[in-house]
Amino acid sequence: MMNRKHLALALVAIMAVVSACSPSMVEQTSAPATPAITPAPLSQINPPSPDPRVGLAPGLFDAGEAIWNLNMLAQMPPPESMVGATHSDLAFKDNYVFQGTYNGIVIWDVTDPSNPSLVRDFVCPASQSDVSVYENLMFVSGEGLGGRLDCGTEGVQERVSRDRLRGIRIFDITDVANPEYIANVQTCRGSHTHSVLKDPDDDENVYIYVSGSAPVRPDEELPGCSNAFPEDDPNSALFRIEVIQVPLASPENAAIVSSPRIFNDLEAPATHGLAPADLAVIEEARAAGRFVADLGGTPRVLPDRFVTGLLSQVVSDRGGEGEPTAADSATLREKLPEMVAAMFGGGDREERGPDQCHDITLYPEAGLAGGACEGYGLLLDITDPVNPVRIDAVADSNFSYWHSATFSNDGSMVMFTDEWGGGGAPKCRDTDPYEWGANAIFTIGDDSKMDFKSYYKLSAPQTELENCVAHNGSLIPVPGRTIMVQSWYQGGISIFDWTDPSNPIEIAYHDRGPVSPERMQMGGSWSEYWYNGLIVNSEIARGLDIFELTPNPFLTQNEIDAANTVRLSYLNAQGQPMFKWPTSFALAKAYVDQLERGGALDAATVQSFRDGIANAERSGRTSGLNALAGQAESAASGSAHGDKMNALAEALRGLARG
Repeated sequence: MMNRKHLALALVAIMAVVSACSPSMVEQTSAPATPAITPAPLSQINPPSPDPRVGLAPGLFDAGEAIWNLNMLAQMPPPESMVGATHSDLAFKDNYVFQGTYNGIVIWDVTDPSNPSLVRDFVCPASQSDVSVYENLMFVSGEGLGGRLDCGTEGVQERVSRDRLRGIRIFDITDVANPEYIANVQTCRGSHTHSVLKDPDDDENVYIYVSGSAPVRPDEELPGCSNAFPEDDPNSALFRIEVIQVPLASPENAAIVSSPRIFNDLEAPATHGLAPADLAVIEEARAAGRFVADLGGTPRVLPDRFVTGLLSQVVSDRGGEGEPTAADSATLREKLPEMVAAMFGGGDREERGPDQCHDITLYPEAGLAGGACEGYGLLLDITDPVNPVRIDAVADSNFSYWHSATFSNDGSMVMFTDEWGGGGAPKCRDTDPYEWGANAIFTIGDDSKMDFKSYYKLSAPQTELENCVAHNGSLIPVPGRTIMVQSWYQGGISIFDWTDPSNPIEIAYHDRGPVSPERMQMGGSWSEYWYNGLIVNSEIARGLDIFELTPNPFLTQNEIDAANTVRLSYLNAQGQPMFKWPTSFALAKAYVDQLERGGALDAATVQSFRDGIANAERSGRTSGLNALAGQAESAASGSAHGDKMNALAEALRGLARG
């Protein structure tokens, strides 16, 4: 809070600036400079009550909807070739949105965001088809067994096939409407996701960090692939990631240049058990005589088709024929742990830490990456892009599956998401613990160690019919704040402020009812990103949504306008840009709003700053803003809001320079 001396000096100087202006400028002060919506502290936030997200009607394209502090601009159903396919991640270039699906890539032109146009639906099946772009290149992940090198739709039936694609596809998108498939890089475990790294010191290449979580493919299919432990085979495909170098002048020569073992010496992390609702399902299954096996330390009800195969094996082992008997069922129950261990592993494997990452978020301007690596969150030094180095690792027994990471713009904080249940289960029920399937927020100290601060989870309980858990999102470039938009599958989207890492607060949302009224059917928001003023949602079952922010006491029009001055030429899901705000009147006004919200200035001083800025904006005479900047700098001394005061002063001096 400013003391009285600073307040008096500020008022005198601001009045002097106004008095020195021409009569026409003074007259224009009669036009109000006060925003239509008064900024309010986040402690006063008042979301709708009762929460309208609870009890929404089900439906595929006609589900009930709830929205708060957002405006829906467009809802685009998938093109016919992609109907029924899972829609996955997004990438952005110029005015185009590239949407991955398990059937291929959909390209949208969002020049008119209220009426996007379909540019191309490019059929090329793979899972997950996560997509990234850089200049005239597009990169697409493939991990499943059915993806083909030729993009064919017939799949691959053989156990070993040279027609199978598991890795990265590379396309030339010089003509965006006609992607040209120019190369691929095969990897031993395929590419579940990938991250594109543009090193600030290398203009000749981009690098792709590949995360593959599938089993290792046979050596007969891709020579050199080994699933042995690294101590038994130093070339093992386990416990490593792949780094691909893509020469921009000859992308067809892309190749793996390193396989960093960033997981060395990590032990198996502690984990939590099943939630109360899930335990009840297990007990009901046991009581009904279902087969329950321990997989990775967690009891699971085995699918009927899987049990049928196991029973057939028991019958065959005893030399029998025909239908299994009651004795065969008893034998299966006795031998089930041994059979499951033989199929899925156990023993030493379960005592080790993760052998792969799910997502690696690259922040090249900060020289950092956040690896969400199954059982750990990793902090990596990527100043040498070919040889990333682990500098810290954190585990949390409340986390089930570390999925993705997001840094604050200044790199002082990182947030990890937990994809408990793998994205295909309802994990936002009112009986589920708040800390499970949530986000975990950490600060990063001068020693590069991560320090836990708090959890954030969607506040609206979802039903048993809705797969819901923390998933992908991005920062919104509101200056002076850390605000994020995030997808939660059928929990919808949530926008929250985590400027205070110990107290994240939701400020906007959108949600739909379940896809099906009868059973849990996959749907909801896979990923949600801010891009050049738009908030774009990849809806797993329903296509593409486009939103815009609407002003409210907790995010003013000035803050939205300042965010929208940031313009990106491209954006990838796992490549985080450092936001830089151009000098603008919106930027200065946003800082004044934030100083008012934080109680740093009293009402008279706030209004004086606003009047001075408004007069300069209307008249074009900005030299007087230097005096305002001086007073902001003076007030910064000894203020708890000194950084914000100095940011305002810098913006004002920038405007004065023209």
